[in-house]
Amino acid sequence: MRTRKITNTTVGVTELGFGASVIGNLYRVTPVQDAASAIEAAWDSGIRYFDTAPHYGLGLSEQRLGAALRDRPREQYVVSSKVGRLLVPNERPRGVDSEGFAVRDDLRRQWDFSRDGVLRSLDATLERTGLDRLDIVYVHDPDDHWRQAAEEALPALADLRDQGVIGAIGAGMNQSAMLARFLRETAADVVMLAGRYTLLDQSALDDVLPAAREHGKSVIAVGVFNSGLLSQDRPTPGMKYDYKDAPPEIVARALALAEVCERHGTTLPAAAIAFPFSHPSIINVTLGMRNQEQVRHNVELHRRHVPEALWDDLRAQGLIRPDVPTRHSAENTPEKGVRVVPDGQGH
Repeated sequence: MRTRKITNTTVGVTELGFGASVIGNLYRVTPVQDAASAIEAAWDSGIRYFDTAPHYGLGLSEQRLGAALRDRPREQYVVSSKVGRLLVPNERPRGVDSEGFAVRDDLRRQWDFSRDGVLRSLDATLERTGLDRLDIVYVHDPDDHWRQAAEEALPALADLRDQGVIGAIGAGMNQSAMLARFLRETAADVVMLAGRYTLLDQSALDDVLPAAREHGKSVIAVGVFNSGLLSQDRPTPGMKYDYKDAPPEIVARALALAEVCERHGTTLPAAAIAFPFSHPSIINVTLGMRNQEQVRHNVELHRRHVPEALWDDLRAQGLIRPDVPTRHSAENTPEKGVRVVPDGQGH
């Protein structure tokens, strides 16, 4: 699988990444063997970028990911985790986590973007994963904590990066406006953009993607199925869009997208995975994958040919914005520091 470098760093990520939130029991229990087999299938498919966070299952995701990767050659894969939520003892446990993960709530999350909080969070992550280092670290969901994240967390991470302890640093959020500020105003190398550059939402074209191009920085796209609505060939009522039941008009738009995809010999989920790569600053799409069947299916979707004419047709019908770049222009627009590494090479 092709690897792309994060601008101005030594870190390269495969075009498809493994999102480990679901193996932290997001929404429902994922058996430990399913989690292990999912990571093994990802490895066998050529995926070498794995993303996790303390938030995911109150540390369970980090524990499972670390256990599955621990005996693999460390120089052959890239792991990212996040800071901003410390896990501390829960003085009032109720038996189950209140933030969407099917785990016991013996721990609770405590917001902390201070320098000390960052260092404590990283130490805890390394202990949970059993890894010797993290390759990428993001500040996680700092929506209500801009000042501390920008003035304390990012400088702390930048110091570690400059010392060679971390390979790349950035921020991960569900909004794009603040991510643009991180790219413009901080030492961030890369941002993880959730759900804001998809077939149904191209709002990142107004802020974070121009900022990435202007400053020669990189973007990793997640949430490309917009919580599930774009994950099936034919969307149906009752599916989720941005974590809620999809409104009828959004379902109708997704169906219209699916019909155009079918006319071009492809499917809606294959197009949803391919779409972010239309922008030259986006170097990776990371997907949450719960078991080996999901991994194999998503890898197969990623490998499918999606014709350039599809995007032209979607623009012409007003189903995506007219300023969405063409794949041809993206591939022929050099970005500062962006480098494609052939299969089997790169960090």
